[in-house]
Amino acid sequence: MAKEQLQVLNALDVAKTQWYHFTAIVIAGMGFFTDAYDLFTISLVTKLLGRIYYHSVGDPKPGSLPPHVASAVNGVAFCGTLAGQLFFGWLGDKMGRKRVYGMTLMLMCLSSVASGLSFGKSAKGVMTTLCFFRFWLGFGIGGDYPLSATIMSEYANKKTRGAFIAAVFAMQGFGILGGGIITLIISSAFKAKYPAPAYEVDPLGSTVPAADYIWRLILMFGALPAAMTYYWRMKMPETARYTALVAKNAKKAAADMSKVLQVELEAEQDKVEKITHDKGNDFGLFSKEFLRRHGLHLLGTTSTWFLLDIAFYSQNLFQKDIFSAIGWIPNASTMNAIEEVFRIARAQTLIALCSTVPGYWFTVALIDVIGRFAIQLMGFFFMTVFMFALAIPYNHWTHKENRIGFVVMYSLTFFFANFGPNATTFVVPAEIFPARLRSTCHGISAASGKAGAIIGAFGFLYAAQSQDPAKTDKGYPPGIGVKNTLLILGGINCLGVLFTFLVPESNGKSLEEMSQENEEVEETAEATPTGHNVRTVPV
Repeated sequence: MAKEQLQVLNALDVAKTQWYHFTAIVIAGMGFFTDAYDLFTISLVTKLLGRIYYHSVGDPKPGSLPPHVASAVNGVAFCGTLAGQLFFGWLGDKMGRKRVYGMTLMLMCLSSVASGLSFGKSAKGVMTTLCFFRFWLGFGIGGDYPLSATIMSEYANKKTRGAFIAAVFAMQGFGILGGGIITLIISSAFKAKYPAPAYEVDPLGSTVPAADYIWRLILMFGALPAAMTYYWRMKMPETARYTALVAKNAKKAAADMSKVLQVELEAEQDKVEKITHDKGNDFGLFSKEFLRRHGLHLLGTTSTWFLLDIAFYSQNLFQKDIFSAIGWIPNASTMNAIEEVFRIARAQTLIALCSTVPGYWFTVALIDVIGRFAIQLMGFFFMTVFMFALAIPYNHWTHKENRIGFVVMYSLTFFFANFGPNATTFVVPAEIFPARLRSTCHGISAASGKAGAIIGAFGFLYAAQSQDPAKTDKGYPPGIGVKNTLLILGGINCLGVLFTFLVPESNGKSLEEMSQENEEVEETAEATPTGHNVRTVPV
């Protein structure tokens, strides 16, 4: 039997969409803008780093990062993110969302600047310091995942909660787009100021000394949007759900939300004490009661995010082939270093504009209409279909006249990732767990996804190498080939469809209804256990 809801929480659930909702989206969303900018801009400058620090005299091809260095530079931020998601997710439940929120942002700002100031007497020294600072950048970024999602879910009303959380995540698309635009601006300015011949004309002269400033400026710019929102993050009051249900301070929760909602709210301390001391609401993460109530839910959120990110981050495998096929990026030896940065940024920006950003905002528009479950199921299904459609007739797509079709199929795969599980796996863990464990469980789910991202971005990079040793990329051992890799990714997406059935539908329900924090617990052993009214499969 449901208990009577706290007045302050009910006021949040039924509040009409107001200015503070949009303020919260912008404040939390700018963190995600920064996250995406910092994580994705490194891929725009890795070719430049190779030319600057790993030039080999007499080589017909420009210098490139050795495989182990490339993996470290690109992957160390993912490792930091995974650690940050677990640590700050846990800390957000222990210290409060607001107090930890400022820490993550400050860490991101400092690490962005420090990444651009990476130093060393040798190439190895510069790459080592860059990796060190990018690990801590990732650590700060990791904290932003559970905290932003939890804060937005606890501020939102239940009618449009999904759209608000998804809108925060959708700022990631603008971060990717912003990274491409900033890179275009900086590279264009340097290209005009420092003209240089192509590599095949003058290998040494094709990389001007000033090019070393380009990647540093691009990485350091990531500190700016984060710094701009620091003040506003510090001004946000702690969420009422944390203050009331975890800190057990009904008076402060009512006072904070009275200012936010601009209505008078009663401080119901007795009711808070009753809810928080209920023996059904005091179980921990590693208890049998959590396993009974939310074990399948946590398995569903972690497994789907893990499987999604393997497929989502594997897109790096095919981008260079696609860009070359449609003429966006010519052979590296026909360009100078700055021109190559410009071309790569232009291609990434067009992909973001045409495929990545629209997918996110389709989710924002429809998540509270058709629900999280339907969007996630549909997304995984179409990703499976398009992956197999690319894999089974792979030889057909390799012919020059069929490359445009390959690009279309590729774009649709990742449109349905963003209008699908890439957004919903972020939204759902912020809605279905109890307030005292919400940030922790979101952090665990997100960290599982980042483990999948590491496998997708780097494990499959080795796996997708040609089976013929003569056709592998420089420095890589033979793999299983692109066709077999695509078949495996199709199977992974198919598993995503199956594990989606473990994730409950939270559309239109309050957070307390989903987490069962407002359910009465029967005293008798024979009573029907609570928790089974929240179905893992909508009917």
